[in-house]
Amino acid sequence: MKEEFLYYLWENRLLSKDIRTVEGDSVYVISVGNRNYDSGPDFLDARIRIGRTLWVGHVEIHVNASDWFRHGHQNDGAYRNVILHVVYCNDTERVAIPTIEVRGMFDEGIYERYNGFLRSRGWIPCEKLIAGIQQFTWLSWLERVVVERLETEVKDVFSKLADNAYDWEETLYQRLMHYSGLKVNNDAFEMLARLLPLRILRKHIDNRLQIEAMFFGCAGFLEQEFSEPYPVLLQREFKILKSKFNLKVMPMLYWKFLRLRPPNFPTIRLAQMASMVRDFDESFSKLQTISDLDSMRNLFNVEVNEYWDTHFQFEKPSKFMKKNFGATAIDVLIINAVVPMLFSYGIYRDDQEMKNRSLGFLNVMEAEDNLIIRKFRKLGVNVQNAQQTQALLHLYNCYCKKRKCLKCRVFGAVKTTN
Repeated sequence: MKEEFLYYLWENRLLSKDIRTVEGDSVYVISVGNRNYDSGPDFLDARIRIGRTLWVGHVEIHVNASDWFRHGHQNDGAYRNVILHVVYCNDTERVAIPTIEVRGMFDEGIYERYNGFLRSRGWIPCEKLIAGIQQFTWLSWLERVVVERLETEVKDVFSKLADNAYDWEETLYQRLMHYSGLKVNNDAFEMLARLLPLRILRKHIDNRLQIEAMFFGCAGFLEQEFSEPYPVLLQREFKILKSKFNLKVMPMLYWKFLRLRPPNFPTIRLAQMASMVRDFDESFSKLQTISDLDSMRNLFNVEVNEYWDTHFQFEKPSKFMKKNFGATAIDVLIINAVVPMLFSYGIYRDDQEMKNRSLGFLNVMEAEDNLIIRKFRKLGVNVQNAQQTQALLHLYNCYCKKRKCLKCRVFGAVKTTN
């Protein structure tokens, strides 16, 4: 037996209706309380009638009653207001708190199903059952999970805001840089954003060559000999700017090219981001006023330096190809950088319309196509837009991979499909 399963039984009121303490007193649960994820009792502020007395306080849950002493709760003041001890096995009578032993008080089939999920060696525990979940259940759960994902992103946004003295433009710049790296170079781009803050770039926002020189110079791509005019100019400009702003240079080893398509090489991404920063001044202020997806996407239609039309890397000519942001790359930035920023701003300003608008962008964007989403589709999960795919990504990473089935609405729905 696992405590997590006992939490599930208690929180979802799955114990038999005739609950009695080990002493024989009747127990009527008015409120199970609020789950406590910090230190202290497991459920706070419960309301429970034991016999003829109404109690208001906390509930502690253990597999064995003796765990109370093994965990040292008898010496911890945080547990003085515990009004009920819920255990699977009452293996001691020493606990001077009303105790209920739940063994035999619930449907054992639920526990068997839970163990089956934990033992599953499938890609996700419920992969053989997931196709039978009703569409309404799926959609309502995904709507909740996408908000949960955004709330997680909000914590990261607010953390960066605090580091940036609540400069929303700087924070947006850092997130855009991070997600321009396409996972393999995300950390390198974020490091560059911290070495080369937007406040410095703004000082030369009207000079394209100098912006590009700072990007490529701080990234470490100008630490070599060049023969072509464009990189020679960048190198010359960066030497002056590096001294002027005391700029730091990243080691080249941080950048990854292996197994990337040439249009996704970090050199191309850097050229695109340099153009975006130059053309996208006061970007966060602009984003707040946009309500339709096409206008949002148009903000990212920037022209890179013509040198990159015939190059993917310095000093290595290639066939002519425009290197502007592609549609997929733009949507990646909107989904992962812009939407969380707008949602966070809605929370910061207590602006429900702003939060709804940010969710609205996800709702009208096409469903993402990646390995995880393709696997869900293969199992029969039908997703229509980016809001649902973002929810599925969060569901997989925060629930399925960690086998947190009891916290997922799918687990509760499975019993109606078997």
